Amino acid sequence: MPIISLDSNDSMPLIDQVVNALQKMIVGRAFRAGARMPSIRNFAQDHGISRFTVVQAYDRLVAMGYMHSRQGAGFYVSARPKPHNELDGTYKPDSAVDVVWLLRNSLEHRSSKTMPGAWWLPASWMEDTGIKKSLRALSLKKGEFLTAYGTPGGYLPLRDLLRNKLSGIGVAADISQIVLTSGVTHAMDLVARYFVKAGDAVMVDDPGYFILFGGLKSFGANIVGVPWNHDGPDTHAMEALIKEHRPKLFFTNTILHNPTGTSISQAVAYRMLHLAEKYDLILVEDDIYGDLHPATVTRLATLDQLNRVIYVSSFSKTVSASLRVGYFACNPALAANLCDVKLLTGLSTSEVSERLMYQLLTDGHYRKHLDKLRAKLQISRQHVIAKLEKIGFTLHCEPEGGMFIWAKLDDRYNSVDMASLAAKKGIMLAPGNMFRPHQEPFPWLRFNVAHCDDEATFEFFSEFVSGNHG
Repeated sequence: MPIISLDSNDSMPLIDQVVNALQKMIVGRAFRAGARMPSIRNFAQDHGISRFTVVQAYDRLVAMGYMHSRQGAGFYVSARPKPHNELDGTYKPDSAVDVVWLLRNSLEHRSSKTMPGAWWLPASWMEDTGIKKSLRALSLKKGEFLTAYGTPGGYLPLRDLLRNKLSGIGVAADISQIVLTSGVTHAMDLVARYFVKAGDAVMVDDPGYFILFGGLKSFGANIVGVPWNHDGPDTHAMEALIKEHRPKLFFTNTILHNPTGTSISQAVAYRMLHLAEKYDLILVEDDIYGDLHPATVTRLATLDQLNRVIYVSSFSKTVSASLRVGYFACNPALAANLCDVKLLTGLSTSEVSERLMYQLLTDGHYRKHLDKLRAKLQISRQHVIAKLEKIGFTLHCEPEGGMFIWAKLDDRYNSVDMASLAAKKGIMLAPGNMFRPHQEPFPWLRFNVAHCDDEATFEFFSEFVSGNHG
């Protein structure tokens, strides 16, 4: 075996250096599948490092699937899947209308793509320094939280903090009414599991949150879209649809709505609550983007005080999507029942993540971080709007805050065709049909202003409009 170049003065730990070097050699087929690796003792002697370092490196390569051990015989190279072109099967024009297509192709190989259709903020905009600091502090704390299950409702101090946060938007809630989840999608999944049976009608925003639509369809729900106007759901259409379909639930994203970027007005909120009372309807209010709004705005939960409203939110858009910390708040009896569903379907949520989020929210940086995000989004939003309008896009409206712009070229352009062509160039768009309950054709596109700093996006649209898209 050739001697690997190792540097004890390098900032990268020796274990990582060994792992990276052997991984490259195995991938490069310097070691063939089935080949016996040098013994731990020989490797350590040849490279002047400790046996402990070699043991840790070999164990890590075994865990990664590059090697396997045979009792009493040492370590051997494992068979690896044949390499394939990353793009093979990735960009399929006839798959552009599929929700999973957008999810998979947006989340895989992100670094090699331009992402104007993303639903998250760039990593460079987030405060990872605070996360690293809190992780170090958390690792020094004593207790079994690093290895044990969490409590049913979630980490109590964080729930108490969220009670105060809800009070800040005018919602009075007891800790027993707040249950922590693995993000908003998990919270809405629990609600759907509790209420929805196959064939039940469920109302959603049209356009709205496409991942929710996929989840509801998996339960066999009959999804009924309520048209979304500039100030929220069309309440006249909403009442007609309630009379026709008799739904149990209405899932709605009220503040800085995804995908349109608009927010519900107080008048519309009152009319929605009146209809909910009149027709015995539960409103599930998704407020995941609310912290990005620069002003105090109306929430259904504020007007209703968690009577007919289930309020859901998370910190995925403002702190970390990786931590997966969200929550719901509702009336006490329903909160207890939904918590039981949480236990039956996934036991507890991660107390490590919840404790980490608690530290991040109490160290005094969250509010300053939000101010910075809002300011950066405002600048980016103005810049992107100007560029889109110059190309010929029409805006649904100019949002007051948040990350999304909903825009279209004239109706003769097909947003699915645009998304398919853009994908071939490594540009991931979010075509309008994705946001329809049944993926009906739609000329609109959703843009994330925080991911529109690459000129390739605007060059693509300029070429598309001029007919030079190839």
